Amino acid sequence: MQRLKDEGIEVVIYEPGLQEANFDGFVVIQDLAEFKKASDLIVSNRLDAELADVEEKVYMRDLFNRD
Repeated sequence: MQRLKDEGIEVVIYEPGLQEANFDGFVVIQDLAEFKKASDLIVSNRLDAELADVEEKVYMRDLFNRD
């Protein structure tokens, strides 16, 4: 993530369980709706039902929606 930041790309982290506003120098967002609005691209392990409305923004390794 540091390489992205070094290139001038803003990285935000969605983690509702983390109460700190920053993690390792990156902004932490606890509200999913706010995170979806703030993100142009979402990197995820898999597509969850909560991300279905922003599916076009989601990049995941689970290409066949089964893992």
